Amino acid sequence: MELNGVKETRVLIVGAGPCGLALACDLARRGVPALVVEQAPSLFPGSRGKGIQPRTREVFDDLGVGGAVREHGGPAPVGMTWKDGERQGAYDLFRRAAPTEAEPYGEPWMMPQWRTQEILLARLRELGGDVRFSVALTGLSQDADGVTARLTTGEVRASYLVAADGGRSTVRRALGITMEGETVDPSPTLVADVRIAGTALDRDDWHIFLGEAGMLTLCPLPGTPDFQLVAQFKEGAPDTTPEGVRAVLAARTHLGEDDVTEVRWSSDFRPRAALAGRFRDGRVLLAGDAAHIHSPAGGQGLNTSVQDAYNLGWKLGQVLLHGAPAALLETYEQERRPVAAEMLGLSTRIHRGEQERGTAAQQLGLGYREGPLASGRAGLLQAGDRAPDGPAGEAGRLFDVFRGPHFTLLAAGTDARLPAHDGALLRTFRTEAGGAYGKGLFLVRPDGYIGWAGEDTTGLAEYARPLGLDLDFA
Repeated sequence: MELNGVKETRVLIVGAGPCGLALACDLARRGVPALVVEQAPSLFPGSRGKGIQPRTREVFDDLGVGGAVREHGGPAPVGMTWKDGERQGAYDLFRRAAPTEAEPYGEPWMMPQWRTQEILLARLRELGGDVRFSVALTGLSQDADGVTARLTTGEVRASYLVAADGGRSTVRRALGITMEGETVDPSPTLVADVRIAGTALDRDDWHIFLGEAGMLTLCPLPGTPDFQLVAQFKEGAPDTTPEGVRAVLAARTHLGEDDVTEVRWSSDFRPRAALAGRFRDGRVLLAGDAAHIHSPAGGQGLNTSVQDAYNLGWKLGQVLLHGAPAALLETYEQERRPVAAEMLGLSTRIHRGEQERGTAAQQLGLGYREGPLASGRAGLLQAGDRAPDGPAGEAGRLFDVFRGPHFTLLAAGTDARLPAHDGALLRTFRTEAGGAYGKGLFLVRPDGYIGWAGEDTTGLAEYARPLGLDLDFA
C-alpha cells in the first residue's frame, strides 16, 4: 500500500540471496507483507555456495522446496587426487551417514547456489511474493514506529528492515556496525563455473590437482553440465577473464585450454572469517553474510544464513500478526550470534586443516539450550534441542506434523490434557512414548526447535504467552 506517496510494507528485505529469499518465503506463508529488493538486475549467477547441509535440507523441506532440492541436486562426490596427470587415489571429503528415523538426511547435498536461489524464488512467487530487481538502497532512517528506506525507486516505509545484502552490506555500513574477524588465508583464490568438453574429465569425482603452483579443484555440479573450478594462488590477483581461467586450468591439470568450452561465471576472493558486532540496531536486523562471513571450506556460509532467516521469520510473524511483544526479536541475536560464531570457528579450522568435516558441519547438533527461549526438559530431550523426526502413524512423519508456520504441542506417551486449538497457530499431536523423545510434552517452535518441555502442562501457558500464543485449557 501507499500513504502520501510512500510505499508501505511490514518487512523490507534488502538482498535476494538465499537468506533473503528464504526469509521472504517464510514470511509469505505466514501472511506477513514483505518487499524484497535486489540491486542486481537478476539473481546471482554463480555456483558459489553449493553445499547444503542436512539441517538446511530439513529447513527447505519445511519451506516447501524439499522436492525441488532433491530433484535438482545430488550427493557430494568423492574426492580424487591427481598429480602429474595421474590419479593418486580417492578419499571422502565428508562424513556420510545413512538416514535414520530421527535424522532423515545423513549427508550433505550438492547444488549450485544459482539453482538454490531459482528454487526459492519460484516458491516465493507461488506464495504470492516476488523480488524487485535493479533496486538499490541509498539510505535509511528509523524511529520508534518503523524504518524509512530510501531506494533508487523512491521511499519505502516498513515496520522492520532486514539486511540480507551480503558481506559488503550497504545496510550494515549505513548503521556503522563493524565486522570483527581475521583473514583465514592470505592467498587469493579463483572460483569459476566452467564447462568441459565431452569425456575430457569424468563427473563421478571431485577432482583435486596438486602441484607447486597451488591446488586446483574441479567439482561436478549436479543437475548441470558444469564444474566449479577453485584455484589457490600464492600471490597476486587471479585473472578472472575466460582466458585467465582457461590458462590456469591448463597449467595445473592434464587438460588443455580448448577443453574448456565455456566459462559461465568467475570471481576471486581472499578467505575471511568475520562477525558483526551486533545483529540488531533498533528496527533493523542483520542476517546472512551481512552478519557473518565464512571461509567456504567448511560449507557453512549459505547454511548458517538460511537458518538465520528460519529463526527470524517466525519471530517477525508473531510480533507483527499475533501480538507478541517486540522484545521477542531480541532473542534473534541472542540465539543466532553464538551459532554464527561457532560455525565461523569451524569453517576456519577446516580451511586450515585443523579439523575434518565431521558431524558438526551437518548442523544437526546445533541448538539453543542456553538461549532465552529454552525452558525445561522431559524424556530424552531438553528445551533448545532440535526437534527430531520420527514415525507419526497415519499422519506420516513427525516432520509432516511440524511442517508449516505453526507451533506444535507434541504429547509423547502421556494423556495430559492438551489446550484447544484451531490448527492455524498451534497444532497438537499425540504419539507413543519412545523414539528420540521418550515420554513428555514438547512445544515445538515453528523453526523446528523445542521451546518448552515438561512432564505435564504446568507452566506452559505462562511460557507461551510472550510468544504471542494464548493457550486455552478450558
